[in-house]
Amino acid sequence: MDAIVKRGYINALVDNNSFSYFIYKGHPLGYEYELLQLLAKQLNVALKIKVTSGVETAIEQLNLGECDIIAFPLTITKSTRKYVEFSRPHYNTYPVLVQRKPQNWRKLSLDEINNNLIRDPVDLIGKHVYVMEGSSHQVRLQHLSEELGGDIVISTDSLTAESESLIRRVALGEIDYTVADHIMARVNSAYYPNLDINTVLNVPQQVAWGVRKNAPGLKKAIDDWLVRIKQQPTFMVIYNKYFRNPRTALTHLQSDYSSLGGNKLSPYDDMIQAGAAQLGWDWRLLASVVYQESKFDPVGESWAGARGLMQLMPETAKRFGATNVNDPEESLKAGVKYLVYLQKYWTKRIDKPEDRIKFILASYNTGLSHILDARKLCVKYQRNEQSWADVEEFLLKKSDPKYYKDPVVVTGYCKCEEPVNYVRDILARYEEYKIHISPPLFDAGSVGSLTSAK
Repeated sequence: MDAIVKRGYINALVDNNSFSYFIYKGHPLGYEYELLQLLAKQLNVALKIKVTSGVETAIEQLNLGECDIIAFPLTITKSTRKYVEFSRPHYNTYPVLVQRKPQNWRKLSLDEINNNLIRDPVDLIGKHVYVMEGSSHQVRLQHLSEELGGDIVISTDSLTAESESLIRRVALGEIDYTVADHIMARVNSAYYPNLDINTVLNVPQQVAWGVRKNAPGLKKAIDDWLVRIKQQPTFMVIYNKYFRNPRTALTHLQSDYSSLGGNKLSPYDDMIQAGAAQLGWDWRLLASVVYQESKFDPVGESWAGARGLMQLMPETAKRFGATNVNDPEESLKAGVKYLVYLQKYWTKRIDKPEDRIKFILASYNTGLSHILDARKLCVKYQRNEQSWADVEEFLLKKSDPKYYKDPVVVTGYCKCEEPVNYVRDILARYEEYKIHISPPLFDAGSVGSLTSAK
């Protein structure tokens, strides 16, 4: 816990499923994601997300130190307790058999449907049931075979398969049976109405997050936070949003602008990709800029009078060729021209591409003058004006009279937390977009990636 606070962020491992963590209309969402944001805020650290698949893989990554917390819907079992320390439970769940309804189920009565489905677990003897390797469902089927006195044929999917892939395969007719947590099954049945999830295979079990067994400080911090958050309405609002609102889940799953159902961020993706090609950027980086500016709202206006997708001030819009900033194409083209201008400017002055992109983004947000002032302060105090970390430090000091009244400073006072946070937010969102949104097959921006942009 001390190390997490010292470095300033917590590394969380999340599952690749339809309710833990995904992108919807450019914005990250998910039960685990929203709670992790609240936890990070409570700990006063940033949140870094990594997506993985498979319980065994996740536990291995945890114990190798590749993450601090497994923010999975982990079922608490004796076997898993050998390798991971569980937080306080989030909620209770139970495993269900996922099977397909008869082909003509819409024309059948309920009794006729039930007669074509497995309702008694004893009828699973001799049947092939697919589960994730190393999951609690695999263990449950092994115990169920012993209890029933006959063998259920247990087939395991790969360690790296997605948690919902087996449910999808049942719905598509590729396999006949799998076992899933009833909450995950219920969310997916909203998308696949031909699934039946009403055969319960075990008593309720507790679901929790996991940390390393040698991390008692982190476990205590998480447990204390869970006690407090569960006493507030916020927890049930988040829980109901993802688990008790099938219409919302269906909207997310079916939307082209959800990483669950498509590979788009906005209606303007094609234009953003064209603009990114001009910059030599990965298009998802430019998309993160557009989202930061306007949340893809083409007619949005800020308190300061900036307007359009790229939130250009009137004089900047005019300078770079936009006559109607509410036209998304004009706004985007003008914004890209401005970024091209800034990129050319900083390419001559900043050597490292990973620092250069931060100077470009900060300048887009607050203008060149404040960034130049911070660089002059770096020189005066014998720091590295090429380093964004050093320039960022002096940007933040420009609200202190000692610094903004310094003779080398031209533009004076600046509450410069905004450009600092602007850069951090865009780059963090870009990393999230890279997790969920694939680049086009022939994306010019992917050739000139973030580390090679010039």
